[in-house]
Amino acid sequence: MAVLVSLYERPMHPYEVAQTLRQRAKQESVRLNYGSLYAVVDSLEKRGLIKATGTIREGKRPERTVYEITDEGSREMVDWLTELIAVSAKEYPQFMAGLSFIAALDPDDALRALRERADGLGFKLAGLRGAMKAARRAGLPRLFELEVEYEEGQLEAELRFVQGVITDIETKSLDGVDMWRGFHEGQTFEMDLHLDPDAAD
Repeated sequence: MAVLVSLYERPMHPYEVAQTLRQRAKQESVRLNYGSLYAVVDSLEKRGLIKATGTIREGKRPERTVYEITDEGSREMVDWLTELIAVSAKEYPQFMAGLSFIAALDPDDALRALRERADGLGFKLAGLRGAMKAARRAGLPRLFELEVEYEEGQLEAELRFVQGVITDIETKSLDGVDMWRGFHEGQTFEMDLHLDPDAAD
């Protein structure tokens, strides 16, 4: 996607694509592996999504092949990008995985980890907001900061959630926290859950 969008803007050689993506800090929103860029370009060319238009030489540097996006590549890019924006897909964040097994940690250790996460989220939010202010002062249109706004919203929501869980554990208002603590203190529990069959309706 990153290569297709770059070439949709204008023909470039792969090194210029990498430079453009770095200058725009796209690695902050897209998992980019610059080491595999040439392999990606080769794959896109074989699929007919981009094509070579010639070579250029800059100074004493070796010749570089310039590529442009094809009509098929433009259609593929539009379809792919539309799906990314329009379709809500299930994702598996590492934090969600950790929360799903948090009971395996001692409650005090879990609290320390959650407080550390909250501190980290606070620092990250502060840095992000500082960068956004600097971008606005530099005159960068909001259009090119939407992914940063999205990240800010995610960080804010996560920080509120983490702080809420910390408070609930500290005040023992988290349902099951006594059982959780007892488990790590060597107590045993038998859970007999009787579910009302009508509750699922």
